[in-house]
Amino acid sequence: MADGKTYTLLDGRKVATEIKKEIAAKVKALKSQGKKEPHLAIILVGDDGASSTYVDGKVKACTEVGFHFSLMRFATTISESRLIKHIEQINNDDDIDGFIVQLPLPEHISVVRITEKIRADKDVDGFTNHNFGSIVSKNPLLLPATPNGVMELLRRYNIDTVGRHCVMVGASRIAGAPLSMMLAEQGQATVTICHKYTKDLASHTRMADILLVAVGKPGLITADMVKDGVVVIDIGISRVPDKAKDSGFSIRGDVDFNGVAPKSSFITPVPGGIGPMTIASLLMNTLKAAEQRKH
Repeated sequence: MADGKTYTLLDGRKVATEIKKEIAAKVKALKSQGKKEPHLAIILVGDDGASSTYVDGKVKACTEVGFHFSLMRFATTISESRLIKHIEQINNDDDIDGFIVQLPLPEHISVVRITEKIRADKDVDGFTNHNFGSIVSKNPLLLPATPNGVMELLRRYNIDTVGRHCVMVGASRIAGAPLSMMLAEQGQATVTICHKYTKDLASHTRMADILLVAVGKPGLITADMVKDGVVVIDIGISRVPDKAKDSGFSIRGDVDFNGVAPKSSFITPVPGGIGPMTIASLLMNTLKAAEQRKH
């Protein structure tokens, strides 16, 4: 390449912008047919700074594509039963096509119970058991947003997964577990799943044709842990103290980018990789939910 780099940057911001333009065109077409624009509702509990930033990004994205949105903020002290009542109201509101409850939630509220109260056909995060289980069916429903964003990024860069060895580091319900299933089911890849109990992690990561990491440990994957030509998908994102920054922190992924990038064929940046793709996937799910509801 002209700048001397041997790898291609998987630019999530660029691809997400393309997807948003495609969605905006579809919304415009819906409105021209006299149909309503998709409506996304967002519940935010508490005043966590990171959560507020994520929600702001989702609200901005809704505006960009022409979605209607409703943002509902509640104090950290809200009871679980009261929050469930609000969720039930949204479930029964025919004007709302999809909604999300921004995580994390306060400790006194069960994420599992809250998630399962969301109507599956409005669950645009793809977290309910109904949607999660559909990954291994021939008719997947609303797929988990972050994993679906990863799959879409791979597709748009024409990165073939068929028969390739994908190593997934991290087995969370939000990212690692569903992504592993999607790589095997949709991508027809051979998948190895690693997690905090895996012994000799490097022996597994060195075998990866495509390495995907989602554990929230900055710099976990170093150059000696990957083979030449590997495709690297860094889903992790952490705030690391940095006195040189006005904010006092830097955003870092789970991969030591400077060390690993020269050995890679493709690699995602952090930030600017999977984060924008997650929001794009959320918008795709909301549009899909709206179309299925046939307004």
